[in-house]
Amino acid sequence: MDERTRTVYEAAAQEWVAKRKPLHLDSVEVLADRATGPSVDLGCGPGWHTAALPTPVIALDVAMAMLDLVPPRAPGALRVQADLEALPFRREALGAAWARNSYVHLPRVATPLALADLHRSMKPGGHATIAFFLGDDEGRDIFDGKEFAGRYFSRWDLDQLIDMTLGAGFELDELEVRTKSAKQDEVHLDVIRGRTLPDVVGPGMRVLVCGLNPSLYAADAAVGFARPGNRFWPAAIGAGLVSVDRDPWHALRHHGIGFTDLVKRATVGAAELSTEEYRAGFARLERLVAWLEPGVVAFVGLAGWRAAVDKRAVAGPQPRGVGGRPVYVMPSSSGLNARSSVDSLADHLRAAAALA
Repeated sequence: MDERTRTVYEAAAQEWVAKRKPLHLDSVEVLADRATGPSVDLGCGPGWHTAALPTPVIALDVAMAMLDLVPPRAPGALRVQADLEALPFRREALGAAWARNSYVHLPRVATPLALADLHRSMKPGGHATIAFFLGDDEGRDIFDGKEFAGRYFSRWDLDQLIDMTLGAGFELDELEVRTKSAKQDEVHLDVIRGRTLPDVVGPGMRVLVCGLNPSLYAADAAVGFARPGNRFWPAAIGAGLVSVDRDPWHALRHHGIGFTDLVKRATVGAAELSTEEYRAGFARLERLVAWLEPGVVAFVGLAGWRAAVDKRAVAGPQPRGVGGRPVYVMPSSSGLNARSSVDSLADHLRAAAALA
């Protein structure tokens, strides 16, 4: 989270409690009825919603001054000081998450990766309620009034917000727009953590790697191209695109290599996918690429590109781009594709990166 925003909450915690009041207690009770613990109140503030969540419950906030106010309201909660962009939980540790107006403090371009981290932290089938502000701007002090000045806020177009949430590996259960004030609407997304892979994406990507869709094996391993016989990661290391095996987070943060899928639904095989899923997935990909502007989009496997764009496509640069960016399509790295060696796949990845 933005450091100036954290400082505001550290300095003004007592004033915050005096001037504000708990809202949307009905929503947190609905979440509690649907979910099981362990649960977390992300950006818990003074703990107004924490006690309603399934136990064991964690109160998490970036401001220690806020966490100091939690015990009278949620005496059984474990208090954790941490950032939404670096959640301190092991994989699949959580059954439920409540995040009212906490992710609103992140820049839009940082939010997909933060939600991917929440996906990593939750069990498949776990429930979360996440609130965002609707609008088309972001920055410091974008709301009227001078109380608690200096905080960073982001507001979202609703369709882009839904795209991002689905891309982060969540299934949308319910959506409700609530009027916070005469000038501000907030949207509550009730989501379910899907058995799939989240997008690992952000600003400044050199290459956005796009798979067809996750296999159930990859979804459960939490890494794309995860099977031991898949040659993607050896080829990516050989091409110099990444330096750590089977670690998309390291690839993004240290090398600018992002990961997404044409279709987010995980399956045993691609034959389970429908034409409509290809079309919807490609439309989402176009919007994602137009927003984050990676240097190039590299499709791993011809099947997805042929199904969505060009039935006669061959490996190499494509005449049609995605979201205004160039596209390179390479052969499948699956162990079933015996014709492509690690070295040849590495050559394709080098050629893709060169288009950036």
